Amino acid sequence: MVTDTEFIVESISQGCVMLADGEFFIDRLVKYVGNGRIRWHVEFRGHRIELTTGQLKKQPTFRRKMLEQAGVLPPQCPGANYRRWVLDLRRNAIELPWRERPVDAGFAVERLVGYGGDRWTVEYQGKAIKFTTTKLRRQTSFRKRMLLKAKVLPPRMDPVAYRKWVDWLIQNATEAAPRAGDAVMTEKSWLDDLPELGGWQDEAAPEATD
Repeated sequence: MVTDTEFIVESISQGCVMLADGEFFIDRLVKYVGNGRIRWHVEFRGHRIELTTGQLKKQPTFRRKMLEQAGVLPPQCPGANYRRWVLDLRRNAIELPWRERPVDAGFAVERLVGYGGDRWTVEYQGKAIKFTTTKLRRQTSFRKRMLLKAKVLPPRMDPVAYRKWVDWLIQNATEAAPRAGDAVMTEKSWLDDLPELGGWQDEAAPEATD
């Protein structure tokens, strides 16, 4: 069986995406408690990486899991620094009940496609959900629209973490080929398939209240 270190070395030789110091920031760590077990979910750029306590404590295993499930290799740091980082993460983790399976477990956007003029589609499990830049950047609008169109409720993030995640999505978005009529398509026509729902009209509320 290939060890974690051997797997990482082989991945580096094949040109995996390696993050430098200062580039790797997780959105949050969630501690799920239930059935006599503790499970940790690292949330990173829309990915959720499930780890046991032992896997979280071991830096090579943590880096391998991030590489396998999020496609990036976190920077390696001295063992004592990594242990302090993990302790800080665990102290600040959000604790939730397990309930067989977390409601928002496994949520990961496949890609964001830009159509110009502040129009986007989020691709998720075979569905393409339309957004304007405004609705994409407001977490309440994003979660409600994903629930309506894709029948999934994304995890609720800290507002700062959500903004960082959306910025990352936009920076890595795929540009769609221009189509006839795109230039004159208004926000209303882009989202004309969205029925009015209670609470959706109150979009002027600041993100901090989300």
